[in-house]
Amino acid sequence: MIKVNLLESITDRSGGVAFVEDKVSSTRTQTLLLALTVMTLLVLGIGYEYVSTNRQHAAAVEELGRQQRINDQMNAVKKEQAELEKKIADINLRVQAIQKLRASQQGPSEVLEEIKARFDAVPSLYLKSVEQKEAEITIKGESPNEATVTRFGQSMEFSSGLFTNLNIETSREVAQVTSKAGAAAAADPNAPRPEVVTFTIKCNYARPNTQQNPEPANQVAKK
Repeated sequence: MIKVNLLESITDRSGGVAFVEDKVSSTRTQTLLLALTVMTLLVLGIGYEYVSTNRQHAAAVEELGRQQRINDQMNAVKKEQAELEKKIADINLRVQAIQKLRASQQGPSEVLEEIKARFDAVPSLYLKSVEQKEAEITIKGESPNEATVTRFGQSMEFSSGLFTNLNIETSREVAQVTSKAGAAAAADPNAPRPEVVTFTIKCNYARPNTQQNPEPANQVAKK
């Protein structure tokens, strides 16, 4: 029959646990465990910081590249806009120059229309020029006789106030002959030369639409 001493087994076990407790509770062991824990946490913290820093650096580099691309696109757009504005300014300058040139070369068309309507009603008239400066109009021409000039002046005078302050000056001059007539006159110096009546009519023109201010312009019209 086998006998087991339970007291001795319990005593032995108590001694083993006590040995482990004594070993763990020693200062050197505690210091070593604390150092290992600190080192482990430090390594983990450094690793996490390294990974996080690399991610932030990569994101920053990507964002910097994106901002640089946007900046390049904006610079290209600004350059194109500046070129477009320059082209528009050049076109506007050309348009203004053309408008000024047309304004200096052309006057109100209604003046010529009114004069032409009365001029066509009187035959045998030769209109040399029409000059307008603000509201004053000067008409120069030629006619074979003074009666025709008088009829033309009357048609302008009785114009319901469209032409006012009419003044007519006439003079007789030797007409410019053609080459055939000139040859005949050269063959016979005593042959009579035809004369014409040159006239100058000055008057004021009142536009039908008084809301528009007349612009000074010079016009030359020939029939």
